[in-house]
Amino acid sequence: MVDDDGYLYIMARTDDVINVAGHRLSTGAMEEVLSSHPDVAECAVIGVADDLKGQLPLGFLCLNAGTERDHETVVKECIQLVREKIGPVAAFKMACVVDRLPKTRSGKILRATMANIADGKAYKMPATIDDPVILDEITAALAELGYPKAK
Repeated sequence: MVDDDGYLYIMARTDDVINVAGHRLSTGAMEEVLSSHPDVAECAVIGVADDLKGQLPLGFLCLNAGTERDHETVVKECIQLVREKIGPVAAFKMACVVDRLPKTRSGKILRATMANIADGKAYKMPATIDDPVILDEITAALAELGYPKAK
């Protein structure tokens, strides 16, 4: 997709589909809806393991600089936005606000690494990560949501 200013947007990735209760859902489509929220500067959606549904979507939201709105309110609005635009089948009920997302030096968001942290799986620190400290911040944000789940 090319916007009015000539910027190119790629709306597909190989890790773009999660399986929620037998429904194949696009995390990229959810990210597109989340990024339409006026307070969201950047976001990422990953699939986390769930015993009942297979996977559930979990969103990470980076807010615009200077946004002083309550994080809980923004999260609730984002959850409602996904429900309205994609539907309840998306089962999008979890999101958290983070200061930044883990990325490679070239700008690719490390979604697979974030999913491994959420699922309690071992992961290797990618050699191309821009700032390894961000993974500690993601781990702390996930812990507040109760991830990884105790088995």
